[in-house]
Amino acid sequence: MGQTARVSVIEWSAVGSLAAWLWLLLGQGFFWRTDVRLPPSADPAPDDWPSVCVVVPARDEAAVLPESLPSLLAQDYPGRAEVFLIDDGSRDGTGELARELARRHGGLPLTVASPGDPPAGWTGKLWAVRHGIGLARARGPAYLLLTDADIAHAPDSLRLLVAAARTGGFDVVSQMARLRVRSLWERLVVPAFVYFFAQLYPFRRIGRPGSRTAAAAGGCVLLRAEAAERVRIPDAIRQAVIDDVALARAVKAGGGRVWLGLAERVDSVRPYPRLRDLWRMVSRSAYAQLRHNPLLLLGTVAGLALVYLVPPVALAAGLTVGDAVAALAGGAAWLVMTATYVPMLRYYRQPLWLAPLLPFTAFLYLLMTVDSAVQHYRGRGAAWKGRTYARPDALPDEG
Repeated sequence: MGQTARVSVIEWSAVGSLAAWLWLLLGQGFFWRTDVRLPPSADPAPDDWPSVCVVVPARDEAAVLPESLPSLLAQDYPGRAEVFLIDDGSRDGTGELARELARRHGGLPLTVASPGDPPAGWTGKLWAVRHGIGLARARGPAYLLLTDADIAHAPDSLRLLVAAARTGGFDVVSQMARLRVRSLWERLVVPAFVYFFAQLYPFRRIGRPGSRTAAAAGGCVLLRAEAAERVRIPDAIRQAVIDDVALARAVKAGGGRVWLGLAERVDSVRPYPRLRDLWRMVSRSAYAQLRHNPLLLLGTVAGLALVYLVPPVALAAGLTVGDAVAALAGGAAWLVMTATYVPMLRYYRQPLWLAPLLPFTAFLYLLMTVDSAVQHYRGRGAAWKGRTYARPDALPDEG
């Protein structure tokens, strides 16, 4: 009787996992497709390019600036454009290096400034962004490009972003930069990071009129200046750890239109060679994604186990005990999972033998999420570039 009950649980779990994967395959905005790229656009007339200010928050970024900043300064943009790099309390000479790179490479005008330490109630990055936007507003730009200091842009990146925003009438046009994938751990974890993000925020739904789904990728966000003022960016999201998603939600809630897709010519140059580096990247914000809610954490752990861990376990258990239903359902669920991961691996130009390993990677993400919650309840809060922030309910409301 006990063995029958155990087999029954395995069968039901495997069938439930297969049902979940069939729904994800067809009912979650075709999240697994990777063909959502910059929408078709028409270049404005030669004398009709709007002005743009580029805001780059930078804290201890001397290691990556030589690869990223020259690409911004070298933008082939027909209109007026200027770069503001906000040195957020760096201790590695980030600001001095930025000035030296500008002298060496030329290109767009560069202003380097520092906002000082953030006041209570602000994350450091958003305080730096606020300072940069404040400086930019004196130039009266039509658009703001918010980009991280580790992002390298192709020479036509800014022009394509602005053309897409104007043609589509978008208040936000954001691209998910192609992250670096070289080490073994980067191969295992990085494509899955983007895959899971797209599963949570299907790109097709974000750009659809009337859809409530909103998200952006902080490495590359073109924001209409008028929309930023209307919804009080970044003041309205000053406590946000996941600031890109918060920005998109604020703009969409204010009646704006948002578009997000995968980048072809925008790349992150930041290395994550060790598992520890990737673990820190994910765990610093994973529990914030769950709004620091223990019930959501339990549901997420159970959901990850059902969707990603049950299929290989059910297949192995079914073959071991001779349960054809568990083996077939588990194998079918694993096959669908693997097939949906293949397009992302192709986008990242990675070998397809990594696709069946997605359950292992999902298990790592489960552990990272639990660790994020443990760090939160130990009072360590979220961290960004050496700063640790208090829990959001401990931050004062400065509205």
